[in-house]
Amino acid sequence: MVEAIRSDHVDIGIMSGFPSALAVNTGEVDALLAWPGAQDPVSTCVVLEGSPVQTLEDLRGGTVAFADPASSSGYFMPVHMLDAAGLKRGVDYEHIFAGGHEGSFAALEQGQVDAACTAVMLTQLGAPIFPFEDGEWRAVGESAAMPVSMTVLSRQSLDPETAALIQDGLQKVFSPENAEALGALGAGTIGVETIVNPDKSIFQPFVDIAAVADVDISDLG
Repeated sequence: MVEAIRSDHVDIGIMSGFPSALAVNTGEVDALLAWPGAQDPVSTCVVLEGSPVQTLEDLRGGTVAFADPASSSGYFMPVHMLDAAGLKRGVDYEHIFAGGHEGSFAALEQGQVDAACTAVMLTQLGAPIFPFEDGEWRAVGESAAMPVSMTVLSRQSLDPETAALIQDGLQKVFSPENAEALGALGAGTIGVETIVNPDKSIFQPFVDIAAVADVDISDLG
């Protein structure tokens, strides 16, 4: 999506913090709107109820499933969480990329991994996205909060009048009166003050968190 915006193939894209930070740091994509993250944890690691794992530290020597290498809640935030618990990726635990959150849950269910790290929000949504019933799973550990929950990005060739219309229109879409219709799509935006034309500096925490996963998104021009 970032490349499509950079190449003028699409007008706007709506995405989470890490790909937004990557996009903005290319210097070739504009941020029209951003919603600050809540103070709640973004990610957790999930284990089966019968697992001996009680804390993140218990994953030392184990195998962890991540969604994919570009996932905010399914990779960057959990890696940062595990690092804060003293566990270095590739040193203290092994990992697999499952191709998505659902793949991580499948790997856990099939016993291929000791834990699946995912978004807290997905564990709250339940079936069919989160396949485990109450009593079948436990959460171990909580990540830091996300500095930015969602961003609207645009191609730089978008004219100012159209950009202003999009900014105004999307603020009306992501509003309390549409909360029920938006459902999970409105998570992190409803009731949160929107930042118009956000400064690049708000994405710096993502650069710092990504560095823990040995990913440099500070200058991807």
